[in-house]
Amino acid sequence: MNVGLYFGSFNPIHTGHLIIAQHFLNQTPLKQVWFVVTPQNPFKPSSSLLNEYHRLHLVRLGIGDNPGLKVSDAEFHLPKPSYTSVTLAYLEEKYPQYQFTLLMGSDSYRNLPNWHNAAFIMENYPVYVYERPGFPQPERSEHVATFLKAPFLDLSASHIRQLLAEHKPITYLVPLAVESEIEKNNYYR
Repeated sequence: MNVGLYFGSFNPIHTGHLIIAQHFLNQTPLKQVWFVVTPQNPFKPSSSLLNEYHRLHLVRLGIGDNPGLKVSDAEFHLPKPSYTSVTLAYLEEKYPQYQFTLLMGSDSYRNLPNWHNAAFIMENYPVYVYERPGFPQPERSEHVATFLKAPFLDLSASHIRQLLAEHKPITYLVPLAVESEIEKNNYYR
């Protein structure tokens, strides 16, 4: 089975993440998209992150019962910070029956050569990229990737966190179950 791996902090997961994941399912041969929740991204300060288990729970709530979407806690079992190459090796060993494809925005794709063991990733895994504003498809690249046009919402987790800090509603920006859990636990306030 071909599985797309959508890595992220998901701090918190929002409607834009879910739309992108469903778009990849609809437009590619992928059979599932796994949201790989990253406890500590080496490019982001940990002080800005909600507890990793809370974020994992919010992703589970956000995905709901969609059979094409799954959540993965693979990086919770690995050293921190999380490196995609290490996670891929772990997943290959644990799930040899699956073929894994990376899913990312064009901003991340442009940064891919700076990742830990980038050559290993680029030589061994297909990559699907959705274009993000300000990060057009490069004219030339060391790695062959498939670029997809995807629906775009000008929505970010940092914007949602800002709204929450200002005690403003986030209705429709995140799934209802995620909004309820955030409100119930007073996250990001």
